[in-house]
Amino acid sequence: MDVSGRLNLSDKSTPASEYDRSKEIKAFDETKAGVKGLIDAGFKTVPKIFIRPSDELAKDLDYPNVHLQVPVIDLDGIRGDRHKEIVEYVLAASETWGFFQVVNHGVPIHVLQNMIHGVRKFHEQDVEVKKQIYTRDQMQQVRYNSNYDLFYSKAANWRDTLTASLLTSENLDTDQLPAVCRDETIAYIDHMKKLGGALFGLLSESLGLKPNHLRSMECHKRETFVCHYYPECPEPELTLGSSKHKDPCFLTILLQDQIGGLQVLHKNQWVDVPPVQGGLVVNIGEFLQVVSNDKLKSVAHRVLANHVGPRISVASFFTGQTEKLYGPMKELLSEKNSPHYRDFSVREYISPRLGRHLLIVSLALKP
Repeated sequence: MDVSGRLNLSDKSTPASEYDRSKEIKAFDETKAGVKGLIDAGFKTVPKIFIRPSDELAKDLDYPNVHLQVPVIDLDGIRGDRHKEIVEYVLAASETWGFFQVVNHGVPIHVLQNMIHGVRKFHEQDVEVKKQIYTRDQMQQVRYNSNYDLFYSKAANWRDTLTASLLTSENLDTDQLPAVCRDETIAYIDHMKKLGGALFGLLSESLGLKPNHLRSMECHKRETFVCHYYPECPEPELTLGSSKHKDPCFLTILLQDQIGGLQVLHKNQWVDVPPVQGGLVVNIGEFLQVVSNDKLKSVAHRVLANHVGPRISVASFFTGQTEKLYGPMKELLSEKNSPHYRDFSVREYISPRLGRHLLIVSLALKP
């Protein structure tokens, strides 16, 4: 597909008077070819719809990049004599960073490698095949698009995404998964569910609760799996692979390839989260910060665009039951630790119209 033959997008040199953002977003979306379609068509500059606002670019100067180490936790011995030690490591990382990486987590390396390869195969197949599942209908369990919030964000991100979501049903219709990566995805999802259950057990214990406490609240239910493809970017300083955000879920497990680009905001400093061979990234979602009454921290993170690509990542979001009410756990409350947040339902926070950074603010109770 020759996107450039049908699509004329403004870039940084285009005068504001000649730029119609709404029109260009619509035109880009209608190609159904995504960001990869722009690269395939030979675009040598970043279209203006992807360029971050000037004030946002300026703010980056306030957040220096520093060489700190996000905690790496070895789960070997989780069922043996290291169990208590691992629980303590998980608590320390979740309280101070909101991010950590795990190794020896029980997911075979070939399952991780096959998933990365499968995601790449999907995104690099013929665009006419991908178009068959291109949609913005969130009721569709399996869907492909570029930027779920394309029509609401200030700047589009430099990525395309294949999504498999259980928000509308507890069972995934695996026949809907693209044939090119179906087997790899089924195997990967099975392992993520098991690992997610184990991590919720560790997190429950880290809060001084029984291992099954968070699972009994169904925090591990209704998962969403998003398979991101970040093509090489001709002007990475102008855009992002993923904008600064927190995850509206209980927990995220992230598989990333070896290119890198993920950063976490720690003490007002951007810290790289470099890939660890065979490792997986875990981060605390906003819902878990709420139910722990701020004991565990959800922190902002982003993904840089890069001259090198594609970067592949797969995020597994554990969102919880959509109709269930969640709030600070009574087991953690006392006269000295009153609730910081009101109760909420997951359904309130799964719309792309909500934008970013709204959950914690909107749920916070006034002192």
